[in-house]
Amino acid sequence: MRKAFRGFLSLAVLIGTVGATGASAGAATAADPAAYRSTAAESGVSTDIKDRILAIPGMSLIEEKPYAGYRFFVLNYTQPVDHRHPSKGTFQQRITLLHKDTSRPTVFSTSGYNVSTNPGRAEPTRIIDGNQVSLEYRYFTPSRPAPADWSKLDIRQAASDQHRVFTALKRIYTGNWLTTGVSKGGMTATYYERYYPQDMDGVVAYVAPNDVVDKEDSAYDRFFENVGTKECRDRVNAVQREALVRREPLEQKYREYAADGGYTFDTTGSLDKAYEAVVMDYVWAFWQYSLVSDCDTIPADAASATDQAIWDSVDSVSGFSTYTDQGLERYTPYYYQAGTQLGSPNIRQPWLGGLSRYGYQPPRTFVPRSIPMKFQPSVMRDVDTWVRRHADRMLYVYGQNDPWGAERFRPGAGSRDSYVMTVPGGNHGASVAGLAEENKAKATAAILRWAGVAPAAVRDDPAKAKPLAKFDARLDERDVRNERGLRP
Repeated sequence: MRKAFRGFLSLAVLIGTVGATGASAGAATAADPAAYRSTAAESGVSTDIKDRILAIPGMSLIEEKPYAGYRFFVLNYTQPVDHRHPSKGTFQQRITLLHKDTSRPTVFSTSGYNVSTNPGRAEPTRIIDGNQVSLEYRYFTPSRPAPADWSKLDIRQAASDQHRVFTALKRIYTGNWLTTGVSKGGMTATYYERYYPQDMDGVVAYVAPNDVVDKEDSAYDRFFENVGTKECRDRVNAVQREALVRREPLEQKYREYAADGGYTFDTTGSLDKAYEAVVMDYVWAFWQYSLVSDCDTIPADAASATDQAIWDSVDSVSGFSTYTDQGLERYTPYYYQAGTQLGSPNIRQPWLGGLSRYGYQPPRTFVPRSIPMKFQPSVMRDVDTWVRRHADRMLYVYGQNDPWGAERFRPGAGSRDSYVMTVPGGNHGASVAGLAEENKAKATAAILRWAGVAPAAVRDDPAKAKPLAKFDARLDERDVRNERGLRP
């Protein structure tokens, strides 16, 4: 029933958008790709994939980049600023398309932030050997309306962005579709499924936080009491504490650093608040990005370490540019969402004693005061309830030592064919490939099955499941440190 309804919905929207090409041609496209190719050829319309993509109303080409075995397009797509009131203006949203073959399934990927304009594959794309559509999240520049009405930056509007892109491209890529994302991208994939459960054939969400009740964060405190080894925890905690003990000399270094780099602190309000925000992130950021084996890079005796050693360690882990105006500007949409819908963690860090002046500063601190914000506590509760009761073909992958997994999604009794799996010792770069063998095979088999490309041997025995495409270092390497600061 789910697939039947999805097909009906795609066809209905298609017929409403084909315009001058006519409803009959649209019906042929949705129902029978061969019929579309025949109709296109007879009418003199090009069947080249670029031409077919650019024939979609509102789609335009930024550039095409060559890559062996694929065609890679960077595109703009015209979206309504407000999907509830489409007449109230539009903006250009950036998309990339890694095209393999229209006969292959497609993965819809989003990071929840900016989109990379270089070819790359999400893990599910490699597993199913498919096409990949990647979408820049609304309000991340350049995909931002001008002027920006920030009240239109919410998870439902973003889900509607994805739905329109899917509807437009489903006429060409008629096979099964999966949606995926890492961290905030995994959250985004979940929200998309919540609002448009008929679109996708499966969801693969990596390290996706689920802050159901923003003011209740004890799960994070319990996490930091037990993560890794005591020796490693003590070493990391001591460096963070020492950075606050030595606030005066290290803030002088920060002033010099800011002057040399042209950094300012208008958004946070002061260098002191920005400095403490970086230091307060240190422990979280270490466990988010690092492994227990990386403890050797942390000064063993913080109290006797030089100021430079403490500075270097904090800078390498949480980054002193993070809470400058220049570091924050790119991430204004994230902090806005954290302070209006997503929520944000607040941890006690008792090892700091009374050294903190501001505590874990809220998202409001990191958003210019010209942008109004009001938190909506019911939004995440609604999503969590939906996942527990209605999750259908959803896979969540977490890292054991990643703090963002302390509050996670948990499909409940009402879910079907859905899983939560944890990478032993894993961090924020957790992947299906890092799972224990039994879970890795189970997860891979589910992804292949949802995409409609599971070989017969895998359908008979999921333990035989493996990615259908070979590993490609340029396409498949993922840098988990591409974002600094307390961001998922």
